[in-house]
Amino acid sequence: MTAWPVIALHRGADRRLRAGHPWVYSNEVAMTAAVKAIPPGTLVRIATAGGDERAVAHFNPHTLIAARVLDTSARAEIDAAWFRTRLERAAAIRDRLVGGAFYRWIHAEADGLPGLIVDRFGDVVVVQPNTAGMDRAVPDVVEALSLARVVVVRGESGARRLEGLEERSACLKGALAGPIQVDENGLTFFADPLEGQKTGWFFDQRDNRAAAAAVVRRVPNARVLDLYTHTGGFAINCAAAGAERVIAVDGSAPSLALATKAASANKVAARMSVERAEVFEYLEAPSTETFDLVIADPPAFAKSRKDIKAGLQGYRKLARLAARRVARGGLLMIASCSHHAPLVEFAGAIAHGLRDAGRTARLLRTGFAGADHPVHPALPETAYLKMLTYLLD
Repeated sequence: MTAWPVIALHRGADRRLRAGHPWVYSNEVAMTAAVKAIPPGTLVRIATAGGDERAVAHFNPHTLIAARVLDTSARAEIDAAWFRTRLERAAAIRDRLVGGAFYRWIHAEADGLPGLIVDRFGDVVVVQPNTAGMDRAVPDVVEALSLARVVVVRGESGARRLEGLEERSACLKGALAGPIQVDENGLTFFADPLEGQKTGWFFDQRDNRAAAAAVVRRVPNARVLDLYTHTGGFAINCAAAGAERVIAVDGSAPSLALATKAASANKVAARMSVERAEVFEYLEAPSTETFDLVIADPPAFAKSRKDIKAGLQGYRKLARLAARRVARGGLLMIASCSHHAPLVEFAGAIAHGLRDAGRTARLLRTGFAGADHPVHPALPETAYLKMLTYLLD
């Protein structure tokens, strides 16, 4: 058994650990001088105040979440073979519930790999190590990803900054010549794992994009406005489902270029147009055009606790402005990807925004992330995505 440092918890501080919580907070640890000197990202064994070793974890003495549990066996060896076992287990779940070769492969704590995100694009794999421990473990992760022709590491998250890590983006295995193809819901899209947002594609909205397409199929000659389209996920699903007119709006020229490329690949370019604009400015510009379906999938407005109030105000404003573009009897689909805006508070902000717009509404559907984004039962933070669908009178 490898002789990793042992950190002791205060008396009684192992209660949450015994209940299955994967985090140990800094105030639960006996922070001796020796413990404070442990380098961030070091593997440690967690022990009770009485010396009973309970788990193996990544440790960072400088962060609020001091330890992130990897294995509840204190004798576990955390190496490439251990990572391969976790990856294989997660892949088996995706094969059964999602299918294909395009999905979120590892969803951090919910897949037993805290601080690690892995997205699969066929034989191209993108790794996001968001903690000091996972950043140090990247060589073992790459070795465990034996099926991958290309492995890209993306490290630009706010979580990394909290861990004291620098940003990085590079191919660790193989090489990419540009954007890659993504297959989803029977359609073809394009993603840029090296330069795009996060890993280049948002698999979490797969089911909600399919739900939007199902709505369009039931509306003859549907007109659709897709706000924050990114690379065209919702817009192209709707166009392929038979929408007569789709406008896709985003502020990123590279993202819109990929959306345009996907529109051509799916033979819907004649019915879909893209507009580069900041969404609030676009919605505030004078227009009388309305749509049968308006979709708003913004980036997180509440990225931290201190942003919650402003974030909820942002969602309220977005709902108010977007509702003005929804035809009477039309639908509004509006999302939040911020776990700091829980469902009840988010829905409340949207309800206020709809009332501000003078619209009465009925909530028809509440959508979440797909099965490749499982939720850890002890971490409500992992249930971050909400997509609400309203019928507006």
